Amino acid sequence: MWLDQRYPGLRAGVRRGPATDEQDAVQAEIVALLEHVCPTTAWRRLRHERGLRASLASFRRYVQRLLPACQERPRLTVRRPEPPPGEEAQVDYGFLGLWPDPWTGTRRAMHVFALVLSHSRHLFAQAVCRMDQQAWLESHSAAFAFFGGVPQRIVPDNLKTGVLRPDLYDPRFNRGYEELAHRYGFLIDPARAGKPRDKARVERVLPFIRNDFWRGRSFASLAEINGALERWCLAVAGQRLHGTTRQRPLEVFQRVEQAALRPLPPTPFELATWTSAKVARDCHLQVAGAWYSVPYPYVGQTVAVRLSARLVQCYRDYQHIKTHVRVAKGQRSTDWTDYPPEQAAFFQRTPAWCRQQAQVLGPAVGQAVEALLAVHALHHLRQAQGILRLAERYGPARLDAACARALAFGDPSYRTIKTILERGLDRHAEGPPAQARLAGAFLRGPAELFAVVSAEGHP
Repeated sequence: MWLDQRYPGLRAGVRRGPATDEQDAVQAEIVALLEHVCPTTAWRRLRHERGLRASLASFRRYVQRLLPACQERPRLTVRRPEPPPGEEAQVDYGFLGLWPDPWTGTRRAMHVFALVLSHSRHLFAQAVCRMDQQAWLESHSAAFAFFGGVPQRIVPDNLKTGVLRPDLYDPRFNRGYEELAHRYGFLIDPARAGKPRDKARVERVLPFIRNDFWRGRSFASLAEINGALERWCLAVAGQRLHGTTRQRPLEVFQRVEQAALRPLPPTPFELATWTSAKVARDCHLQVAGAWYSVPYPYVGQTVAVRLSARLVQCYRDYQHIKTHVRVAKGQRSTDWTDYPPEQAAFFQRTPAWCRQQAQVLGPAVGQAVEALLAVHALHHLRQAQGILRLAERYGPARLDAACARALAFGDPSYRTIKTILERGLDRHAEGPPAQARLAGAFLRGPAELFAVVSAEGHP
C-alpha cells in the first residue's frame, strides 16, 4: 500500500503516464477495433481519426498489459519435413529492377529466374529481359547444366509459361514445359494458386538476390550480369551460413545432394515453343511471321504448332499432321500435296507446262499462249492458265478457232478469246483483213508533199 501512496502513478506494476491516460479514454474504441483489425491498423486509425498522440510502441504495450484478451492470436507455423536429397526444387521469377541498357539507351525491366534445391538450399539464378516460354525453358536447361543433374520434382508458380490451367487435382500444363519435363525426367508439381508458402524456399531467396547481388551495381551487358550472377551463386549464396539449416548450401550440395540428382540426358534438349494457329482457306497457317501449308481437310480448324530452331511441326488432337523446315519471316513453305487434287494441279501449271499443253490443244492455241508468255511470263501466267481451262468448256476445236480469230485481230488475251467463244464468233469465217489506210501526208516524204501542192495550183 505504501507503494501506491508513495508513487501514485503506478498501478498493478505498470507506470502510468499521459499516453496511458489518453488511451484509457478511447479504450472502448480500441477493444471494438481489435475485434476486426490488428493493433497496428487500430493505432493508425485512431491516430488519424481521433488524434491519438501515443506512439505505436506505447500502444502495443498498452494492449499487451492492460487488454490481454484483445491481443492478436499467435500464428501457428507448421514446419514441413525436409525433403530428401535430390527430390525437390522450387522455381520462380522475381523482379530485380530497371537496368540502363548501354546499347539502346533505354531502361529495361530486369527479372531473375531462380531455382533452389530444397534439401541443400543451393541456388541457381539467371537474369532475363523477358519471361516468355522460350526464356522459361532455356533457364531450366541452364539450371540443370549448372547443377549437373535434375531433381525428381519441380515446384513452379502458376505462370502461363508452365501451367495453363491451375487446379489442385488436374492442372493443365504448357506443352513446351511438358516436353521439357519428359525429356529430363522430372515431375511438375505446381504450387497452389495464391499460396506462396508452398514454395517458400525460393520466395525467400528472391529478395536476397535483389538486395545482395543487384542493388548498387552496374553492368554493361546481359551476359556480364549472368556471368557475375553465376559466380555470386557459388561464392556468396553457396558459402553463406543458411539461417534455417545452419549449414553452407554448396557444401551440403557437394556432400549429399549432387549424387542424388538424376543424370542429364546424353543429348542436349532441343528448345521449342508451342502456339496455336488457324488454317486459312488457302491451306496455310501463319506462325512467327511466315506461312506454312497444312492438308486441306484441316481448313478452318485451329491446330497446335511446335516451333523449334529448324522445324515447324503441326498437331491436331495430339496427332502429327505436318512438318516443315522453318523459313524466314515473310516467306511461304508450300507442299502442293496439301491442296485438293484439282487445285494442286492448277497451281502447278508453270509457263513451260502451259506452252506444252497449248500445242496439244491446237496450233493457234499454242501461238496465243506463246504470245502471252513472251513478255513478263509470270505476270501473264494466270491468263494463259485461263485460256487452257476454256478447252474444258468449249472443246479444243472451238478454242483453237477462237485463238486464231484473236490472233488475226492482234489481241490474244484471255478476255478477248473468252468473249469470242461466248458470242459464238469462232463459228464465223474470218473476213478479209481490212485494207491498210493510207498514211498521212507527212509520212510520205517531202517529194509527194510538194507534188500535191503543185497540183493544187499553189506557187
